[in-house]
Amino acid sequence: MLTLRQMRYFEALATTRHFGKAAAMVHVSQPALSTQIMEMEDHLGAQLVERNRAGVLLTAKGEDALSRIRVILGAVDELEEVARRKSCVLGGPIRIGIIPTVAPYLVPRLVPHLRRAYPEIEIELKEAVTDRLVAELTEGRLDAVIAALPVEAETIETRSLFADRFFMAMAKNDRDVLISPMTENQVDADRLLLLEEGHCLRDQALAVCGAAGKRSLVNFGATSMATLLQMVSHDMGMTLIPEMALASETTRNNLRIVPFANPAPAREIGLIWRKSSGRTEDMTALAQAVIACAPSGDDRPGDAVV
Repeated sequence: MLTLRQMRYFEALATTRHFGKAAAMVHVSQPALSTQIMEMEDHLGAQLVERNRAGVLLTAKGEDALSRIRVILGAVDELEEVARRKSCVLGGPIRIGIIPTVAPYLVPRLVPHLRRAYPEIEIELKEAVTDRLVAELTEGRLDAVIAALPVEAETIETRSLFADRFFMAMAKNDRDVLISPMTENQVDADRLLLLEEGHCLRDQALAVCGAAGKRSLVNFGATSMATLLQMVSHDMGMTLIPEMALASETTRNNLRIVPFANPAPAREIGLIWRKSSGRTEDMTALAQAVIACAPSGDDRPGDAVV
């Protein structure tokens, strides 16, 4: 019979792609882990891993088994968590995923707020792009995700939290003259800097600026908003900046911020969770906390916007 122990060992092996590292992760000896994996393969009648000196590769059947096993383990972890969970709202562990263009500006406010309001909370945070976070949410490895909407899947619930307006950021010594407030057609696609593929803000910038399909886009593959704005401050181009980033980024970068004419383009930040989690009260409380802590344009320095 297939056991939870075997599934956890296999998930560790699939994550590390190394028998020794996987054994250390689950706190057993390497021979013990290897034996359990072989027993698992015998029971299923299929080879799940390829063993070689370089490490471990999953077979096609192994990849298929991994996706199913992660769903099972997520459900088991959720069951155990429900059993452990205290009766009070947000009392106990909560694993929250946040996209990189939100996390640096929200987390320093949100975590202290949650700890003050809910002393028994145990917060675990993960920063990653939306697709990866939603995958981990549906697998049960996260309890909630804070990201830009829309995000659609049959197994999830979403709640809109707030609108985050976009501005155009450029170096203070940039020679280009933009009329303030500006319109989308003023953006020079040849000078538009973007985050790397996978970031939702990249797609939003392309949509706002009408630059999708432009081959002349300046794409450095920046992995973070901070890196992108450093490039902008050194007069390497211009980029879209969300309102929640204005206070911290205009303080540490040599930036001129130009607003868009009304109706200003914006992204919708929302909370995402599994329908099956049974944590409606917790999600309501978390949503209220995020709304209360969200940075806004009111936080920015008085001369940041022209």
